Order: sequence, then structure tokens, then C-alpha cells
Amino acid sequence: MKRSLKSAAKISLLSTLAIAPVLLSHGAASAKPTGTDANYVGAGAAAGVTNGGQNGDAATFGGTIVGRYKIQNTPLSARGAVIFSGETSAIMPMISYDVPITNNANGYVAAGYSLVEKDGAPTPIGNKNAPVVAAGVEAEVAKNVVVFSDVKLGIKAYENSPASAVSINGGVGYSF
Repeated sequence: MKRSLKSAAKISLLSTLAIAPVLLSHGAASAKPTGTDANYVGAGAAAGVTNGGQNGDAATFGGTIVGRYKIQNTPLSARGAVIFSGETSAIMPMISYDVPITNNANGYVAAGYSLVEKDGAPTPIGNKNAPVVAAGVEAEVAKNVVVFSDVKLGIKAYENSPASAVSINGGVGYSF
């Protein structure tokens, strides 16, 4: 018993000595990323990956048009998105909390509301008005060029169904 306590103490001491430099130098050696403050408009693809379980609720492929306006001196952005199918579109005003990942990229979480222009007609984010939450990334890849991708969840976004809708979106934008 005495021998195992000594061994455990040695292992603990060696582990502490080995990891201490890593923990102590982490703050000093790493610079805080700045993310991107780019305001942009963009377009891309939108893929609905869920259905509401009723006729006409099938997963739908379409497009997306997005915009971001960075609210200065805050980690917030005002965002807008239009996700459309061949039958109708959903307009989504949103607010996001942005987190810098690198000096040119952000991750974000957002919340808003989806307003479907023609209730009952499918879009990649459901077929009725519903609250929406999103998580995504965006990066400035060249001067005035931003790439973006996100996943949106429309909460109870199908008529006559308690199902939620999931849309995966991505595209390219022009920053200004």
C-alpha cells in the first residue's frame, strides 16, 4: 500500500511538472483572434434535410440570399436570409452573437423568425411561419469575398405537424 501511494505521488508530480508549462504559457503565447467585421450580401444553396410527415412536406432543395450587418463595438450582427424553393420563399430577420475563430473568420449563433410567403408550400426551412435558431461560420477569403455556411432549425415549422425543419445553407458573398 505504501509503495503504491509513493508511485501515485511520483506520477502526479511528474504529470504536474509536464503540463504546467503548457498551461502557464497558453495566455502569453496565443494572440486573441479578431474575426471578421465584414458586412456582406451573398447567395448560395439551401438543402432541407427533414420533412413534416405530411403530403407536400418532403425535404426540399433551393437557394438562399443572405445579408450581414455588423453592429459596431458589440459581438452582435443583424442578419437577414431568404430561403427559397421553386414554390415559395421564407424571409428570416435574425440577430446573431459572433465569436472570432481566426483573424478572418467567425462562428455564430443566431435567433429569429421565419415568415413563409405562401403557407403550406414547401421551402427548405418548412412550410409555415416559425421561430428559427441557427449556427454557422463565415470567413473573408479574399478582398471583398466572404464564404458562409450555416444550419438553421425551424421550430415546429410544418403545418399540421409538430416536426421541426433543418436546412443546411452555404454560399459566397460580396463584402463592403
